[in-house]
Amino acid sequence: MSPNAPVLVVGAGPVGMTMALCLARRGIACTLVEMRPADALPDVKCNHISARSMELFRALGVAADLRAAGLPDDYPHDVSYRTSTVGQEIARIHIPGRRTRLTDRSGPDGDWPTPEPPHRVNQRYIEPILARHVARQGLITTLYRHQVLGYESSDAGVRVRIQNLQTPHAPPLQLQAAYLVGCDGGRSVVRKAMGAQLVGDEVVQRVQSTCIRAPGLLARLRAPAAWAMFTVNPRRSGNVYAIDGQEVWLVHNYLRDHELDFEAVDRDWAIRTILGVGDDFEYEQMSCEDWIGRRLVSNKLREGRVFLAGDAAHLWVPYAGYGMNAGLADAANLAWHLSAQIEGWAAPQALDAYERERHPITEQVSRFAMNHAHAMSQRRREIPPQLEEDSAQGQAAREAFGHNLYALNVQQYCCAGLNFGYFYDQSPVIAYDGATAPDYSMGSFQASTVPGCRAPHFWLGQGQSVYDALGPAFTLLCLQPEQSAAVEALQAAAERAGMPLRVLDVSGVQDLPAEYQHPLLMVRADAHTVWRGHGLNEATATALVARLCGRAEITPA
Repeated sequence: MSPNAPVLVVGAGPVGMTMALCLARRGIACTLVEMRPADALPDVKCNHISARSMELFRALGVAADLRAAGLPDDYPHDVSYRTSTVGQEIARIHIPGRRTRLTDRSGPDGDWPTPEPPHRVNQRYIEPILARHVARQGLITTLYRHQVLGYESSDAGVRVRIQNLQTPHAPPLQLQAAYLVGCDGGRSVVRKAMGAQLVGDEVVQRVQSTCIRAPGLLARLRAPAAWAMFTVNPRRSGNVYAIDGQEVWLVHNYLRDHELDFEAVDRDWAIRTILGVGDDFEYEQMSCEDWIGRRLVSNKLREGRVFLAGDAAHLWVPYAGYGMNAGLADAANLAWHLSAQIEGWAAPQALDAYERERHPITEQVSRFAMNHAHAMSQRRREIPPQLEEDSAQGQAAREAFGHNLYALNVQQYCCAGLNFGYFYDQSPVIAYDGATAPDYSMGSFQASTVPGCRAPHFWLGQGQSVYDALGPAFTLLCLQPEQSAAVEALQAAAERAGMPLRVLDVSGVQDLPAEYQHPLLMVRADAHTVWRGHGLNEATATALVARLCGRAEITPA
Protein backbone atom coordinates (compact mmCIF):
# COMPACT_ATOMS: atom_id res chain seq x y z
CA MET A 1 0.00 0.00 0.00
CA SER A 2 1.40 3.40 -0.94
CA PRO A 3 0.48 5.74 1.95
CA ASN A 4 -0.65 9.32 1.44
CA ALA A 5 1.51 10.14 4.45
CA PRO A 6 3.51 7.75 6.60
CA VAL A 7 1.47 8.59 9.72
CA LEU A 8 -2.14 9.68 10.19
CA VAL A 9 -2.97 11.12 13.61
CA VAL A 10 -6.58 11.42 14.75
CA GLY A 11 -7.03 14.45 17.02
CA ALA A 12 -5.24 17.80 16.84
CA GLY A 13 -5.18 18.58 20.55
CA PRO A 14 -1.89 19.06 22.42
CA VAL A 15 -0.97 15.35 22.18
CA GLY A 16 -1.79 14.96 18.49
CA MET A 17 -0.01 18.17 17.49
CA THR A 18 3.04 17.25 19.57
CA MET A 19 3.10 13.85 17.87
CA ALA A 20 3.08 15.54 14.48
CA LEU A 21 5.85 17.97 15.46
CA CYS A 22 8.02 15.11 16.76
CA LEU A 23 7.64 13.30 13.44
CA ALA A 24 8.31 16.43 11.40
CA ARG A 25 11.52 16.98 13.34
CA ARG A 26 12.67 13.65 11.92
CA GLY A 27 11.58 14.66 8.41
CA ILE A 28 8.47 12.46 8.41
CA ALA A 29 5.19 13.65 6.92
CA CYS A 30 1.99 13.41 8.93
CA THR A 31 -1.71 14.09 8.44
CA LEU A 32 -3.73 15.41 11.40
CA VAL A 33 -7.52 14.89 11.38
CA GLU A 34 -9.54 17.12 13.72
CA MET A 35 -13.32 17.46 14.11
CA ARG A 36 -13.19 21.01 15.47
CA PRO A 37 -12.78 24.06 13.23
CA ALA A 38 -9.34 25.67 13.14
CA ASP A 39 -10.54 28.71 15.10
CA ALA A 40 -12.36 26.76 17.84
CA LEU A 41 -11.73 28.06 21.34
CA PRO A 42 -9.53 25.49 23.12
CA ASP A 43 -10.55 23.85 26.36
CA VAL A 44 -9.52 25.36 29.70
CA LYS A 45 -8.91 21.93 31.22
CA CYS A 46 -5.13 21.67 31.59
CA ASN A 47 -3.23 24.41 33.43
CA HIS A 48 0.28 23.04 33.69
CA ILE A 49 3.17 21.93 31.48
CA SER A 50 5.55 19.73 33.43
CA ALA A 51 9.32 20.09 33.36
CA ARG A 52 9.67 16.89 31.35
CA SER A 53 7.16 18.20 28.80
CA MET A 54 8.99 21.52 28.65
CA GLU A 55 12.20 19.59 27.91
CA LEU A 56 10.36 17.99 24.99
CA PHE A 57 9.08 21.36 23.78
CA ARG A 58 12.62 22.75 24.06
CA ALA A 59 13.77 20.06 21.64
CA LEU A 60 10.89 20.97 19.30
CA GLY A 61 11.69 24.69 19.44
CA VAL A 62 8.40 25.55 21.14
CA ALA A 63 9.42 26.07 24.78
CA ALA A 64 10.23 29.78 24.52
CA ASP A 65 6.86 30.61 22.95
CA LEU A 66 5.00 28.61 25.61
CA ARG A 67 6.92 30.21 28.45
CA ALA A 68 6.09 33.67 27.09
CA ALA A 69 2.36 32.89 27.21
CA GLY A 70 -0.22 32.70 29.94
CA LEU A 71 -0.27 34.67 33.16
CA PRO A 72 1.32 38.13 33.41
CA ASP A 73 5.07 38.24 34.11
CA ASP A 74 4.64 39.21 37.75
CA TYR A 75 1.63 37.00 38.54
CA PRO A 76 2.56 34.38 41.20
CA HIS A 77 2.47 30.73 40.15
CA ASP A 78 2.01 29.70 43.78
CA VAL A 79 -0.58 27.26 45.08
CA SER A 80 -2.60 28.74 47.94
CA TYR A 81 -5.01 27.14 50.43
CA ARG A 82 -7.63 29.43 51.97
CA THR A 83 -10.87 29.49 53.88
CA SER A 84 -12.31 30.95 50.67
CA THR A 85 -10.76 32.61 47.63
CA VAL A 86 -11.11 36.01 49.30
CA GLY A 87 -10.65 34.61 52.81
CA GLN A 88 -7.71 33.81 55.07
CA GLU A 89 -4.74 31.94 53.66
CA ILE A 90 -3.67 28.87 55.63
CA ALA A 91 -0.90 27.45 53.40
CA ARG A 92 1.09 28.43 50.32
CA ILE A 93 3.38 26.41 48.08
CA HIS A 94 5.87 28.79 46.49
CA ILE A 95 6.36 28.31 42.74
CA PRO A 96 8.31 30.98 40.82
CA GLY A 97 6.33 33.06 38.35
CA ARG A 98 7.31 33.66 34.78
CA ARG A 99 9.62 36.61 35.44
CA THR A 100 11.78 34.70 37.93
CA ARG A 101 11.18 31.09 36.83
CA LEU A 102 14.69 30.61 35.46
CA THR A 103 16.49 32.45 38.27
CA ASP A 104 14.52 31.79 41.47
CA ARG A 105 16.06 28.73 43.11
CA SER A 106 13.92 28.89 46.23
CA GLY A 107 10.87 26.78 46.82
CA PRO A 108 10.35 23.04 46.41
CA ASP A 109 10.91 23.00 42.62
CA GLY A 110 13.37 25.86 42.24
CA ASP A 111 16.55 23.79 41.93
CA TRP A 112 15.42 20.87 39.80
CA PRO A 113 18.12 19.37 37.52
CA THR A 114 16.60 20.42 34.22
CA PRO A 115 17.14 23.04 31.53
CA GLU A 116 13.38 23.69 31.46
CA PRO A 117 11.45 24.10 34.72
CA PRO A 118 7.66 23.61 34.59
CA HIS A 119 5.35 26.34 33.38
CA ARG A 120 1.84 27.18 34.57
CA VAL A 121 -0.17 28.05 31.46
CA ASN A 122 -3.69 27.15 30.44
CA GLN A 123 -4.57 24.94 27.50
CA ARG A 124 -6.34 27.95 26.00
CA TYR A 125 -2.86 29.35 25.30
CA ILE A 126 -1.05 26.05 24.67
CA GLU A 127 -3.09 24.87 21.71
CA PRO A 128 -2.84 28.04 19.54
CA ILE A 129 0.94 28.11 20.01
CA LEU A 130 1.28 24.47 18.99
CA ALA A 131 -1.09 25.07 16.07
CA ARG A 132 1.10 27.92 14.79
CA HIS A 133 4.17 25.69 14.89
CA VAL A 134 2.26 22.90 13.15
CA ALA A 135 1.12 25.31 10.41
CA ARG A 136 4.74 26.31 9.72
CA GLN A 137 5.71 22.70 9.06
CA GLY A 138 5.41 21.77 5.41
CA LEU A 139 5.42 18.12 6.39
CA ILE A 140 2.18 18.37 8.41
CA THR A 141 -1.27 18.54 6.81
CA THR A 142 -4.17 19.34 9.14
CA LEU A 143 -7.72 18.48 8.08
CA TYR A 144 -10.01 20.53 10.32
CA ARG A 145 -13.74 19.75 10.43
CA HIS A 146 -13.07 16.16 9.40
CA GLN A 147 -14.12 13.03 11.26
CA VAL A 148 -12.66 9.53 11.10
CA LEU A 149 -15.43 7.02 10.46
CA GLY A 150 -13.35 3.85 10.58
CA TYR A 151 -10.32 2.11 9.16
CA GLU A 152 -9.04 -1.12 7.68
CA SER A 153 -5.61 -2.32 8.75
CA SER A 154 -3.34 -4.87 7.08
CA ASP A 155 0.30 -5.84 7.13
CA ALA A 156 0.90 -3.27 4.41
CA GLY A 157 -0.74 -0.24 6.02
CA VAL A 158 -3.97 1.39 7.14
CA ARG A 159 -6.83 2.67 4.97
CA VAL A 160 -8.85 5.35 6.81
CA ARG A 161 -12.35 6.58 5.96
CA ILE A 162 -12.78 10.28 6.75
CA GLN A 163 -15.87 12.47 6.43
CA ASN A 164 -15.62 16.16 5.63
CA LEU A 165 -18.11 17.61 8.12
CA GLN A 166 -18.63 20.66 5.94
CA THR A 167 -19.96 18.41 3.15
CA PRO A 168 -21.67 15.65 5.17
CA HIS A 169 -23.50 14.19 2.18
CA ALA A 170 -20.38 13.80 0.05
CA PRO A 171 -18.69 10.38 -0.11
CA PRO A 172 -16.04 9.86 2.59
CA LEU A 173 -12.40 10.43 1.76
CA GLN A 174 -10.14 7.38 1.63
CA LEU A 175 -6.68 8.11 3.01
CA GLN A 176 -3.83 5.66 3.35
CA ALA A 177 -1.02 5.65 5.86
CA ALA A 178 1.64 3.31 7.12
CA TYR A 179 0.50 3.91 10.72
CA LEU A 180 -2.59 5.30 12.45
CA VAL A 181 -2.44 6.96 15.88
CA GLY A 182 -5.55 7.72 17.94
CA CYS A 183 -5.05 10.92 19.96
CA ASP A 184 -8.79 11.50 19.89
CA GLY A 185 -9.61 11.71 23.58
CA GLY A 186 -11.68 9.76 26.06
CA ARG A 187 -14.40 8.88 23.53
CA SER A 188 -11.77 7.71 21.05
CA VAL A 189 -13.16 6.32 17.80
CA VAL A 190 -9.81 4.64 17.18
CA ARG A 191 -9.80 2.86 20.56
CA LYS A 192 -13.32 1.54 20.02
CA ALA A 193 -12.53 0.42 16.47
CA MET A 194 -9.45 -1.51 17.57
CA GLY A 195 -11.43 -3.29 20.28
CA ALA A 196 -9.52 -1.89 23.23
CA GLN A 197 -11.24 -1.50 26.59
CA LEU A 198 -10.75 1.09 29.34
CA VAL A 199 -10.16 -0.75 32.60
CA GLY A 200 -10.00 0.62 36.15
CA ASP A 201 -12.11 2.74 38.50
CA GLU A 202 -15.20 4.31 36.95
CA VAL A 203 -15.75 6.98 39.61
CA VAL A 204 -13.07 8.63 41.72
CA GLN A 205 -14.51 12.14 42.01
CA ARG A 206 -17.38 14.31 40.76
CA VAL A 207 -16.68 17.92 39.84
CA GLN A 208 -18.66 20.90 38.61
CA SER A 209 -16.33 23.10 36.55
CA THR A 210 -17.20 26.63 35.49
CA CYS A 211 -15.10 29.15 33.56
CA ILE A 212 -16.10 32.62 34.72
CA ARG A 213 -15.21 36.21 33.95
CA ALA A 214 -14.95 38.12 37.22
CA PRO A 215 -12.88 41.30 36.82
CA GLY A 216 -13.63 42.33 40.42
CA LEU A 217 -12.15 39.26 42.09
CA LEU A 218 -8.52 40.38 42.37
CA ALA A 219 -9.49 43.53 44.24
CA ARG A 220 -11.30 41.50 46.91
CA LEU A 221 -8.42 39.16 47.73
CA ARG A 222 -7.12 39.40 51.31
CA ALA A 223 -4.11 37.19 50.60
CA PRO A 224 -1.83 37.64 47.58
CA ALA A 225 -3.08 36.14 44.34
CA ALA A 226 -1.93 32.69 43.26
CA TRP A 227 -2.13 30.49 40.18
CA ALA A 228 -4.27 27.98 42.12
CA MET A 229 -6.40 29.10 45.08
CA PHE A 230 -8.02 26.22 46.95
CA THR A 231 -10.99 26.81 49.22
CA VAL A 232 -11.43 24.61 52.26
CA ASN A 233 -14.25 25.31 54.68
CA PRO A 234 -17.01 23.22 56.28
CA ARG A 235 -19.60 24.33 53.70
CA ARG A 236 -17.85 23.78 50.36
CA SER A 237 -14.43 22.87 48.98
CA GLY A 238 -13.20 23.92 45.58
CA ASN A 239 -10.43 25.46 43.57
CA VAL A 240 -9.95 28.56 41.45
CA TYR A 241 -7.32 28.56 38.71
CA ALA A 242 -6.13 31.84 37.25
CA ILE A 243 -6.46 31.71 33.47
CA ASP A 244 -5.30 35.18 32.42
CA GLY A 245 -4.32 36.56 35.83
CA GLN A 246 -6.81 39.39 35.45
CA GLU A 247 -10.45 38.43 35.03
CA VAL A 248 -10.87 34.87 33.72
CA TRP A 249 -10.96 32.03 36.26
CA LEU A 250 -11.71 28.32 36.22
CA VAL A 251 -13.72 27.24 39.27
CA HIS A 252 -13.82 23.57 40.32
CA ASN A 253 -16.53 22.61 42.80
CA TYR A 254 -15.67 19.25 44.37
CA LEU A 255 -18.89 17.41 45.08
CA ARG A 256 -19.17 15.48 48.32
CA ASP A 257 -19.47 11.71 48.49
CA HIS A 258 -23.25 11.77 48.82
CA GLU A 259 -23.75 14.33 46.04
CA LEU A 260 -24.35 12.01 43.11
CA ASP A 261 -26.61 14.32 41.09
CA PHE A 262 -24.83 17.29 39.50
CA GLU A 263 -28.11 19.14 38.99
CA ALA A 264 -28.97 18.89 42.69
CA VAL A 265 -25.99 21.12 43.62
CA ASP A 266 -26.71 24.78 42.95
CA ARG A 267 -23.86 25.96 40.73
CA ASP A 268 -24.16 29.66 41.54
CA TRP A 269 -24.32 29.01 45.30
CA ALA A 270 -21.28 26.74 45.09
CA ILE A 271 -19.27 29.29 43.11
CA ARG A 272 -20.10 32.11 45.51
CA THR A 273 -19.31 29.93 48.53
CA ILE A 274 -15.95 28.89 47.07
CA LEU A 275 -15.10 32.49 46.19
CA GLY A 276 -16.40 33.77 49.52
CA VAL A 277 -18.61 36.46 47.99
CA GLY A 278 -22.25 37.44 48.36
CA ASP A 279 -25.08 37.94 45.91
CA ASP A 280 -23.85 41.45 45.12
CA PHE A 281 -20.68 40.10 43.46
CA GLU A 282 -20.98 40.12 39.68
CA TYR A 283 -19.51 37.46 37.42
CA GLU A 284 -20.20 36.06 33.97
CA GLN A 285 -20.42 32.35 33.32
CA MET A 286 -18.40 31.71 30.15
CA SER A 287 -18.66 27.92 29.98
CA CYS A 288 -19.37 24.98 32.27
CA GLU A 289 -18.84 21.26 32.40
CA ASP A 290 -19.84 18.56 34.86
CA TRP A 291 -17.40 15.68 34.86
CA ILE A 292 -16.46 12.52 36.66
CA GLY A 293 -12.83 11.90 37.53
CA ARG A 294 -11.93 8.32 36.72
CA ARG A 295 -8.93 6.00 36.73
CA LEU A 296 -9.16 4.14 33.45
CA VAL A 297 -6.33 2.74 31.35
CA SER A 298 -6.73 1.00 28.00
CA ASN A 299 -5.98 -2.70 28.16
CA LYS A 300 -3.86 -2.30 25.03
CA LEU A 301 -2.12 0.58 23.30
CA ARG A 302 -1.54 -1.11 19.97
CA GLU A 303 -3.21 -3.37 17.43
CA GLY A 304 -0.90 -4.00 14.48
CA ARG A 305 -0.25 -0.66 12.81
CA VAL A 306 -2.77 1.23 14.98
CA PHE A 307 -1.80 2.94 18.25
CA LEU A 308 -3.35 4.96 21.08
CA ALA A 309 -1.89 7.93 22.95
CA GLY A 310 -3.09 10.54 25.43
CA ASP A 311 -6.66 10.48 26.75
CA ALA A 312 -7.54 7.83 24.18
CA ALA A 313 -5.21 5.53 26.14
CA HIS A 314 -5.80 6.71 29.71
CA LEU A 315 -8.22 8.80 31.74
CA TRP A 316 -7.66 9.81 35.33
CA VAL A 317 -8.38 12.55 37.82
CA PRO A 318 -6.57 15.60 36.41
CA TYR A 319 -4.34 16.24 39.41
CA ALA A 320 -1.30 18.36 38.46
CA GLY A 321 -2.25 18.24 34.78
CA TYR A 322 -0.65 14.85 34.33
CA GLY A 323 -3.30 13.59 31.94
CA MET A 324 -2.00 15.90 29.21
CA ASN A 325 1.62 15.61 30.29
CA ALA A 326 1.48 11.81 30.25
CA GLY A 327 -0.05 12.08 26.79
CA LEU A 328 2.83 14.27 25.62
CA ALA A 329 5.25 11.61 26.87
CA ASP A 330 3.25 9.01 24.93
CA ALA A 331 3.55 11.12 21.79
CA ALA A 332 7.31 11.63 22.10
CA ASN A 333 7.88 7.94 22.78
CA LEU A 334 5.67 6.67 19.96
CA ALA A 335 6.99 9.19 17.43
CA TRP A 336 10.50 7.96 18.20
CA HIS A 337 9.55 4.31 17.61
CA LEU A 338 7.56 5.05 14.44
CA SER A 339 10.42 7.12 13.06
CA ALA A 340 12.76 4.15 13.52
CA GLN A 341 10.38 2.04 11.43
CA ILE A 342 9.84 4.60 8.69
CA GLU A 343 13.57 5.33 8.42
CA GLY A 344 14.05 1.59 7.95
CA TRP A 345 16.69 0.72 10.54
CA ALA A 346 14.50 -0.91 13.24
CA ALA A 347 12.95 -4.36 13.02
CA PRO A 348 9.12 -4.55 12.95
CA GLN A 349 9.08 -6.24 16.37
CA ALA A 350 10.76 -3.15 17.84
CA LEU A 351 7.31 -1.53 17.81
CA ASP A 352 6.40 -3.76 20.75
CA ALA A 353 8.52 -1.38 22.81
CA TYR A 354 5.88 1.38 22.80
CA GLU A 355 3.34 -0.60 24.80
CA ARG A 356 5.94 -2.33 26.96
CA GLU A 357 7.50 1.02 27.87
CA ARG A 358 4.47 3.28 28.26
CA HIS A 359 1.74 0.98 29.59
CA PRO A 360 3.39 0.24 32.99
CA ILE A 361 4.12 3.94 33.53
CA THR A 362 0.58 4.90 32.53
CA GLU A 363 -0.83 2.41 35.01
CA GLN A 364 1.43 3.66 37.81
CA VAL A 365 0.73 7.37 37.24
CA SER A 366 -3.00 6.68 37.11
CA ARG A 367 -2.74 5.15 40.59
CA PHE A 368 -0.69 8.10 41.89
CA ALA A 369 -3.45 10.45 40.69
CA MET A 370 -6.26 8.33 42.12
CA ASN A 371 -4.57 7.85 45.49
CA HIS A 372 -3.95 11.57 45.77
CA ALA A 373 -7.57 12.31 44.89
CA HIS A 374 -8.70 9.94 47.64
CA ALA A 375 -6.29 11.55 50.12
CA MET A 376 -7.60 15.05 49.31
CA SER A 377 -11.18 13.83 49.57
CA GLN A 378 -10.35 12.52 53.04
CA ARG A 379 -8.84 15.87 54.02
CA ARG A 380 -12.02 17.64 52.93
CA ARG A 381 -13.93 15.39 55.32
CA GLU A 382 -11.56 16.41 58.13
CA ILE A 383 -11.89 20.21 57.88
CA PRO A 384 -11.85 21.54 61.46
CA PRO A 385 -15.14 23.27 62.37
CA GLN A 386 -13.15 26.12 63.98
CA LEU A 387 -11.20 26.84 60.76
CA GLU A 388 -12.87 30.20 60.09
CA GLU A 389 -13.15 31.35 63.71
CA ASP A 390 -11.47 34.60 64.71
CA SER A 391 -10.06 33.06 67.88
CA ALA A 392 -6.99 31.32 69.25
CA GLN A 393 -8.63 27.98 68.52
CA GLY A 394 -9.33 29.09 64.96
CA GLN A 395 -5.74 30.23 64.46
CA ALA A 396 -4.41 26.93 65.80
CA ALA A 397 -6.76 24.99 63.54
CA ARG A 398 -5.64 26.97 60.48
CA GLU A 399 -1.96 26.43 61.25
CA ALA A 400 -2.31 22.69 61.82
CA PHE A 401 -4.57 22.08 58.82
CA GLY A 402 -2.38 24.29 56.64
CA HIS A 403 0.73 22.25 57.50
CA ASN A 404 -1.21 19.10 56.69
CA LEU A 405 -2.35 20.41 53.30
CA TYR A 406 1.13 21.62 52.39
CA ALA A 407 2.76 18.28 53.17
CA LEU A 408 0.17 16.38 51.16
CA ASN A 409 0.06 18.65 48.12
CA VAL A 410 3.65 19.79 47.62
CA GLN A 411 4.35 16.36 46.12
CA GLN A 412 1.56 16.92 43.61
CA TYR A 413 2.50 20.39 42.43
CA CYS A 414 6.25 20.02 42.79
CA CYS A 415 6.47 16.38 41.78
CA ALA A 416 10.08 15.65 40.93
CA GLY A 417 9.37 11.93 40.88
CA LEU A 418 6.66 12.15 38.22
CA ASN A 419 8.89 14.38 36.12
CA PHE A 420 12.23 12.67 36.32
CA GLY A 421 11.84 9.34 38.09
CA TYR A 422 9.93 7.12 35.69
CA PHE A 423 11.86 4.39 33.90
CA TYR A 424 11.31 1.68 31.29
CA ASP A 425 12.27 -1.74 32.64
CA GLN A 426 10.46 -4.02 30.18
CA SER A 427 11.63 -2.74 26.81
CA PRO A 428 12.87 -5.06 24.06
CA VAL A 429 15.10 -2.28 22.68
CA ILE A 430 17.01 -1.35 25.84
CA ALA A 431 20.19 -3.19 26.84
CA TYR A 432 19.77 -3.88 30.56
CA ASP A 433 22.74 -4.74 32.75
CA GLY A 434 21.09 -6.30 35.78
CA ALA A 435 21.04 -3.13 37.88
CA THR A 436 17.76 -2.08 39.48
CA ALA A 437 16.30 1.36 38.83
CA PRO A 438 15.51 3.55 41.85
CA ASP A 439 11.95 3.41 43.15
CA TYR A 440 9.36 5.49 41.31
CA SER A 441 7.25 7.89 43.37
CA MET A 442 5.30 11.10 42.87
CA GLY A 443 7.23 13.53 45.03
CA SER A 444 10.92 12.66 44.80
CA PHE A 445 13.42 10.80 42.65
CA GLN A 446 16.97 9.55 42.60
CA ALA A 447 18.93 10.32 39.45
CA SER A 448 20.33 7.24 37.77
CA THR A 449 22.07 5.98 34.64
CA VAL A 450 20.52 2.51 34.97
CA PRO A 451 19.30 1.59 31.47
CA GLY A 452 15.69 2.66 31.08
CA CYS A 453 16.07 5.73 33.34
CA ARG A 454 16.33 9.34 32.25
CA ALA A 455 19.99 10.22 31.76
CA PRO A 456 20.79 12.84 34.45
CA HIS A 457 20.90 16.39 33.16
CA PHE A 458 24.08 18.44 33.01
CA TRP A 459 25.24 21.59 31.25
CA LEU A 460 27.76 21.37 28.41
CA GLY A 461 28.41 25.06 28.39
CA GLN A 462 26.73 28.40 28.82
CA GLY A 463 23.06 27.79 28.12
CA GLN A 464 23.57 24.42 26.38
CA SER A 465 22.13 21.31 27.99
CA VAL A 466 23.30 17.81 27.18
CA TYR A 467 19.76 17.26 25.93
CA ASP A 468 20.29 20.01 23.35
CA ALA A 469 23.17 18.02 21.88
CA LEU A 470 21.39 14.67 21.56
CA GLY A 471 21.05 13.26 18.06
CA PRO A 472 17.70 12.40 16.44
CA ALA A 473 18.01 8.70 17.36
CA PHE A 474 20.96 7.67 19.57
CA THR A 475 23.83 9.56 21.14
CA LEU A 476 26.91 7.91 22.62
CA LEU A 477 28.25 9.94 25.54
CA CYS A 478 31.99 9.35 25.80
CA LEU A 479 33.25 10.24 29.27
CA GLN A 480 36.83 9.05 28.78
CA PRO A 481 38.94 9.95 25.72
CA GLU A 482 40.77 6.58 25.76
CA GLN A 483 37.59 4.83 24.59
CA SER A 484 38.30 5.55 20.92
CA ALA A 485 38.50 1.86 19.92
CA ALA A 486 35.09 1.15 21.46
CA VAL A 487 33.63 4.23 19.81
CA GLU A 488 34.95 3.18 16.41
CA ALA A 489 33.56 -0.34 16.84
CA LEU A 490 30.13 1.02 17.70
CA GLN A 491 30.16 3.54 14.86
CA ALA A 492 31.00 0.78 12.41
CA ALA A 493 28.25 -1.50 13.73
CA ALA A 494 25.69 1.34 13.60
CA GLU A 495 26.69 2.20 10.05
CA ARG A 496 26.29 -1.41 8.92
CA ALA A 497 22.79 -1.47 10.45
CA GLY A 498 21.83 1.96 9.14
CA MET A 499 21.17 3.08 12.75
CA PRO A 500 21.66 6.83 13.28
CA LEU A 501 24.34 7.48 15.90
CA ARG A 502 25.91 10.66 17.20
CA VAL A 503 29.05 10.62 19.35
CA LEU A 504 29.39 13.31 22.00
CA ASP A 505 32.68 13.71 23.84
CA VAL A 506 31.87 14.95 27.35
CA SER A 507 35.21 14.03 28.92
CA GLY A 508 36.01 17.68 29.55
CA VAL A 509 32.71 18.63 31.16
CA GLN A 510 33.02 20.17 34.61
CA ASP A 511 30.66 19.12 37.41
CA LEU A 512 29.45 15.98 35.70
CA PRO A 513 26.75 14.37 37.91
CA ALA A 514 28.12 11.67 40.18
CA GLU A 515 25.76 9.09 38.69
CA TYR A 516 27.90 8.96 35.53
CA GLN A 517 30.25 6.16 36.55
CA HIS A 518 30.60 4.35 33.21
CA PRO A 519 32.97 5.63 30.53
CA LEU A 520 30.38 5.05 27.79
CA LEU A 521 26.65 5.75 27.87
CA MET A 522 24.11 5.45 25.07
CA VAL A 523 21.10 7.80 25.26
CA ARG A 524 17.98 7.95 23.09
CA ALA A 525 16.63 11.24 21.80
CA ASP A 526 13.96 11.12 24.53
CA ALA A 527 16.80 11.24 27.12
CA HIS A 528 16.38 7.64 28.30
CA THR A 529 19.59 5.66 28.81
CA VAL A 530 19.57 2.50 26.68
CA TRP A 531 23.06 1.13 27.46
CA ARG A 532 26.12 1.86 29.56
CA GLY A 533 29.44 0.08 29.69
CA HIS A 534 33.20 0.08 30.01
CA GLY A 535 34.16 -0.99 26.51
CA LEU A 536 33.09 -2.65 23.28
CA ASN A 537 34.69 -4.79 20.62
CA GLU A 538 33.34 -5.65 17.19
CA ALA A 539 31.21 -8.54 18.44
CA THR A 540 29.67 -6.77 21.44
CA ALA A 541 29.11 -3.58 19.44
CA THR A 542 27.25 -5.60 16.79
CA ALA A 543 25.15 -7.30 19.47
CA LEU A 544 24.32 -3.97 21.10
CA VAL A 545 23.20 -2.41 17.82
CA ALA A 546 21.07 -5.48 17.09
CA ARG A 547 19.41 -5.10 20.48
CA LEU A 548 18.73 -1.40 20.02
CA CYS A 549 17.25 -2.04 16.58
CA GLY A 550 14.96 -4.75 17.94
CA ARG A 551 16.73 -7.58 16.16
CA ALA A 552 18.09 -9.45 19.20
CA GLU A 553 17.05 -10.30 22.74
CA ILE A 554 20.61 -10.81 24.01
CA THR A 555 21.99 -8.02 26.17
CA PRO A 556 25.68 -7.41 25.38
CA ALA A 557 28.09 -7.79 28.28
